Amino acid sequence: MRYEGTVYRPPSEAGSLIIQLTIGCARNTCTFCAMYKDKNFRVRKLSEVVEDLEMARNYYSRIKVRRIFLADGDALIVKTEDLLYILGKCKEIFPEVERISVYGAPKDILHKTPEELAKLKQAGLDMVYMGLESGDDDVLTEVRKGVTSAEMIEAGQKVRAAGMVLSMTIISGLGGRKRTREHALNSARVISAIKPEYVGFLTLMVEPGTPMYEQLRNGELELLNPQEVLDETQLFIEQVDAEGTLFRSNHASNYAPLGGILNKERAKILAQIAEAKKHSSFRPDSFRGI
Repeated sequence: MRYEGTVYRPPSEAGSLIIQLTIGCARNTCTFCAMYKDKNFRVRKLSEVVEDLEMARNYYSRIKVRRIFLADGDALIVKTEDLLYILGKCKEIFPEVERISVYGAPKDILHKTPEELAKLKQAGLDMVYMGLESGDDDVLTEVRKGVTSAEMIEAGQKVRAAGMVLSMTIISGLGGRKRTREHALNSARVISAIKPEYVGFLTLMVEPGTPMYEQLRNGELELLNPQEVLDETQLFIEQVDAEGTLFRSNHASNYAPLGGILNKERAKILAQIAEAKKHSSFRPDSFRGI
């Protein structure tokens, strides 16, 4: 396989074959994000992608490849006919594959018709990872996400209507102290409207070189402390209505591991939060990271 620049993938794709269908991120404007800064976005030639699949098949000739993740950040920006071709090649070269997944930027999802998404699902695109980051429109504007909460809801509902598994992420503390309540409540509102199969909480870590890092240095942003992060998470859990959604807050960036199934395990998750706050059992900052 050939990889260009730093390759990123969701934590749950650790055991997947990663194939770069695109290079970088088509938008790459989010103030908190340090990913893909070493790349200029482009869609790779389909012949190169197929060559990588064939090289991977030769390399894993005695290993069954169960999962494939099509990187980088904007695989769904690719023309539907080209995506269908690559999905077909994935199935042809790896007939044992059980799941093919991608990152799905909300704008890319919105540019696909319901019929196109249904065709992609039928061709083998099983799972989409979509970064909500926040359900609060003021926070989304501040971090230059480029979409509104209404567009997030529409995109998420389109993925679910197509029958694909949807995994969404929210960043605890993204609104700072100024918007912590709005960030929690509006994120709960958006997740309640979509009801994805998975929702994961990351915790904000401000990376040097990002616009948000300069905001922090200039005093324009106040970060939440661990107790406040859990207060914000508690408010989200209390308000969200997403029966059957698997909630996880066990990323390397998180101060305390949390998890359970919404809504039936709400009390369990709130008890986990209360226990962490009571004993101040937080992961030290030196141990937080990727």
